[in-house]
Amino acid sequence: MENQTTATKTMLTYGFYIGILSIIVNLLNYSFGNLFKPHWSVATAGAVIFIVLMVYGIIEFKSNNEGLLRLGQAIKIGLGIALVASIIGIIYQMLLMYVIEPEYMTQMAAFQEQTMYEKFPDMPEEQLEQALEMSKKFSGPGIIIAMSLALSLIFGLIVSLIAGLFMKKEEIQF
Repeated sequence: MENQTTATKTMLTYGFYIGILSIIVNLLNYSFGNLFKPHWSVATAGAVIFIVLMVYGIIEFKSNNEGLLRLGQAIKIGLGIALVASIIGIIYQMLLMYVIEPEYMTQMAAFQEQTMYEKFPDMPEEQLEQALEMSKKFSGPGIIIAMSLALSLIFGLIVSLIAGLFMKKEEIQF
């Protein structure tokens, strides 16, 4: 039972840390006016925060578990951390879209349209309109939530799998 409590505490704690630090990075990005075209450093900072804190979470769980860690435990901890961080990120994203920047969807559509015209100046108008309509379908809150959750869990699975492979140490049975 103590092992389960430690796992839950680790997932909640490190997921919360990742979520809050990601919000801070995104708010800095927002304050610099790079809402729709963030600098590469923003994505890099987010990935580094995610990886480092997830690995530290798995390390903490291992140290609280007498130095033992099975691969399945590492993956469970990693996915739990990713889930908590993703939920916090989704809440922030919804607050940004509907409270902080209520014109977010309109501004995003205008940005996407401008980007399409710049990238494909020779594309026929009809094809551009079809591409923009398709883009709008994939820009709704439901798709944003689903994609955020899926990407976070996939990235969490990869990181926790790699960390678990390096850190696993099981009790030897005689």
